[in-house]
This record gives sequence, C-alpha cells and structure tokens, in this order.
Amino acid sequence: MLATELRHADEVALGMALRAYRFDAHRKPDETAEPEGRVRVMSDDSEALARAAGPMAAIAEGVAFTRDLVNEPANVLTTDDFAARLAAMQELGLEVEILEEDDLARLGMGALLAVGQGSDSPSKVVVMRWQGGGDEAPLALVGKGVVFDTGGISLKPAGGMEDMTMDMGGAGTVAGTMRALALRRAKANVVGLVGLVENMPSGNATRPGDVVRSMKGDTVEVINTDAEGRLVLADVMWYAQERFKPSGMIDLATLTGAIIVALGHENAGVFSNEDGFAEAFLAAAEGEGEGAWRMPMGDAYDKTLESRIADVRNVGTGREGGSITAAQFLKRFVQDGTPWIHLDIAGTASLKSESALAPKGATGWGVMALNRLVADRYEG
Repeated sequence: MLATELRHADEVALGMALRAYRFDAHRKPDETAEPEGRVRVMSDDSEALARAAGPMAAIAEGVAFTRDLVNEPANVLTTDDFAARLAAMQELGLEVEILEEDDLARLGMGALLAVGQGSDSPSKVVVMRWQGGGDEAPLALVGKGVVFDTGGISLKPAGGMEDMTMDMGGAGTVAGTMRALALRRAKANVVGLVGLVENMPSGNATRPGDVVRSMKGDTVEVINTDAEGRLVLADVMWYAQERFKPSGMIDLATLTGAIIVALGHENAGVFSNEDGFAEAFLAAAEGEGEGAWRMPMGDAYDKTLESRIADVRNVGTGREGGSITAAQFLKRFVQDGTPWIHLDIAGTASLKSESALAPKGATGWGVMALNRLVADRYEG
C-alpha cells in the first residue's frame, strides 16, 4: 500500500488489520490454501507512520483478543481458562486478581453465585487494574462473563443454543479494552472487573421462585433463570463501587434479546443516569464507527419489577420494554453520585454475516469506543 498521499495511513492500516482477522484455532491446517498475504505500507516518513501506528496496533490486538475469547467454544473457554488468560496479562503491566467462590461468598455475592451453582465450573470474579494516571479515581468497566448459557432451569430452546458461547461478550470486551490500554500505556486509571460463571441446569441449580441475596443486601426473586446476566452484574457492579469508588462505571453485557428487536445488529443499546457521560460515550462510539443508540429509562418501568416476597424481581411482569426493565434492574445497584452507563451488546457482539471490519462471528464491538472514551475523557 502506497501511503504517501494518505493523511491517515495509520488508520487505514488498523482497518486492514481488523478485517484480516481469522479464528482458525480449531481448524486442521489446509496445506493447499494460499498463504495469507502481508501488506507492506510505503511512506515517505516511515518513522512518523510507525509512531502513529503504534497505538493502533495496541487497539487491533485488543480487538483480536476480544474476538478470540468470544469465538472460543465453551468446552475450551471455561471459567478457569478465561481467568488464566486474564491472569497472563500481568506480563503487560496489568495488576490481576482472581476472586474464587469462597471469596465471593465472604463478600456476600449471593446473586452471582446463584447463577453458577448448577455448574461444575467454579464461579469467579477477575479484577484487572491499569494505573497509568495519577491519584484520581479510576473508570470502572464491568463485564458479564457467562461462558455458556443454557438458560438454567428456564431452559432455552435447542435451536440456536450453540450461539450461547458468546454470552461472555461483555467480559470479552472489558478484557480486550484493558489489553489495549496496557499495550499503549494509557495515561489513565482504569479498572476492569468481570464476573465469570456458567449457567447450567442440575440438581444444584437455582430454581424459578428462589430468592437470593445480593452483595448490596437487596433480595431478588428469580422468576426466570435465563435472566441471569443482570444477577452477575449486580454483584460485580456493587463490589466495583464499594472497593474502588470509581469516577464513572460502564457495564457491558449480551443481556437481552429485546435490544435486538429494538435496534437489530447495527447498534448497541446505551442506558445511562447522566447525560454528559452518555454523550461522551456516544461521541466516542461514533468516532470509531461503532453503532450505539441511547435508550430511555424511567421510574415507571420499575413497577413491573415489584415482587410479592422479595425486594425486586429479576424480570418484569411482561415482555414489553425488556431491555429497559433490565437496565432499570441494574440501576438499583448504582450508588448515588456514580455516573453510569449500561451497554446492552446482545446484537453487536457477534454477527451471522461479515461486516466492514470483521468476518462473521465475534466483532470485538466496544473495544475501540471505550479506548477512545478513555483517551478523550480521562487522559490529559
């Protein structure tokens, strides 16, 4: 590629790197296939181009890391394996801490533990810290990491259940973002927290009608065990705020099919309690070409979450506004004064067809937008 006449050759190189991604980890090598070609970029100022492309390479690696995680089958990407891959990022300068089930029980994370109690895979929370700034409070990124979602006792239909390997897409995006920030040595403080669980039916599984207690202390009547992601997020969000007192908090989750009905596969749903924070994210997403659309919230939606026997139900009484009632549930676990964004990425984390920058499958949606948000809002 001749870059002499291009004003942003570094961005062109990023686009080419993103589009060249392939997930071939489980394919037998094809000896007859043509080798993947390399692209040589020619510039009259190669050193300047290399400096500009360095951060882009970090972003590309972060996106590829997210895509690899989301594409992995659940028998490979278990909760143990996921945690191990995140722990390996300590070599990049991230501080990584793994909280095991005993730790979670001591912390009172009864909602998260209820989701994974039917599985042989242990539930975990992984904390990744990047301290690239000064003494300021960090931005907290929280991801839903359900490595496989059968729906639990509220079992999903068989058709399409194989796609539920991607139900850890929120955690995947958090992990990829933290990797990109570490690789480019971001001058900001960011903490990424992911709740890793597997939602399985068994004799130990949570039942519809059970009541569980969250870390916050609120009790939740579990009406549908397939609405499990919000239980995971509720505890991890509360823990993030109690421990790190973040300047802002963004959670990401493949949370509802309702957001796909509303927005299709072009946009993630954006819910927030602060207009300025939401607008900053939407601007970052638009700047990176990642579709995002602001969705409404309101106290009136809370009526459908009222429980006869507990503080709240985990789903509304009807199907109407399902992505909004899910956001309203999560809002209960946002402390006063914490700017918060909820990103429902069920429609954007993985696609059945190729897109401009990715082959079919995992997209890595959100890594670039979050990286841009950090650069624009939290770095000097």
